[in-house]
Amino acid sequence: MSKVICIGTRDSELALWQANTVKKKLENLGYKTELVPVKSTGDLILDKPLYELGITGIFTKTLDVAMLNGTVDIAVHSMKDVPTALPKGIIQTAVLERAETDDILVTKDKIDYTKSCTIATGSLRRKAQWLHRYPHHKVVDLRGNVQTRLQKLQDNDWDGAIFAKAGLERLDYLNNYLSEAKIESPSFGGVGEDLDWMLPAPAQGAMVIVTLQNDDYCTEAVSKLNHKPSEICTQIERDFLRKLESGCTAPIGALATYVDDDIKFKGCLFSLDGQQKIEVESSSALNSKGLQVNLGILDAERLLADGGEELMKETKAEMEK
Repeated sequence: MSKVICIGTRDSELALWQANTVKKKLENLGYKTELVPVKSTGDLILDKPLYELGITGIFTKTLDVAMLNGTVDIAVHSMKDVPTALPKGIIQTAVLERAETDDILVTKDKIDYTKSCTIATGSLRRKAQWLHRYPHHKVVDLRGNVQTRLQKLQDNDWDGAIFAKAGLERLDYLNNYLSEAKIESPSFGGVGEDLDWMLPAPAQGAMVIVTLQNDDYCTEAVSKLNHKPSEICTQIERDFLRKLESGCTAPIGALATYVDDDIKFKGCLFSLDGQQKIEVESSSALNSKGLQVNLGILDAERLLADGGEELMKETKAEMEK
């Protein structure tokens, strides 16, 4: 185990937390590692909504290039940011045990949902689901890393902002918000409320590690970190997304979970304004290989047949205007 495994990562606080987690796990297995942080296009362009940038894999492409040119050996990603089709020569090798999948609303104080409110999020999925539930609210765009978005919430007259719960937990912010305690950088005490009614993005809360297909050493090392149940559930969700032929920023939610040795799946598709909603739900026992490879695809086909195909066309046309 003499080779040093160079771990590619974005340079945000959350991405570095994820990469350091992988670094420690590999080093505990006896491997030598080194972090190589890079800035992605998604981190550099913060003045436009993600869907307007028109780039697939906006947070992962820079690391893909770094892997293919030999700058790094492996890359660690938030799995929900990864396109469903990986570049040629790069393979998914490990999905770490999944964290919380829920979204959470962070507010400066308790809010009255019956009144007109302004909620911030950079996600079309969150925006559509929020407006479906609260059509009298206004949703504004919010971009940047976790700290930047928290500071923007503090600096603006918004009522709240939506975050992935896993990200706040990993950075140890969640308990601070729930207890309304002050934290450093940004200095902000607020209230957190679980949005258990909101379906997450496919693979939300999961970390994935990719390697080069021809790198047997790194692939063997990283494969030891794979958590099979998390791999199964995230694959079902990403199969669902892939079949709908949409990018990560479309208003699509999906969640697969283990329940009593069965896989429970729920998926949804919304119009951009949240007025239209199509849902699908199913349950299936694991097969002899322990993997339901078709569940996400079959449910996506059901959703498309139930009006989803037309809604997808309308959504794509509107996004291309």
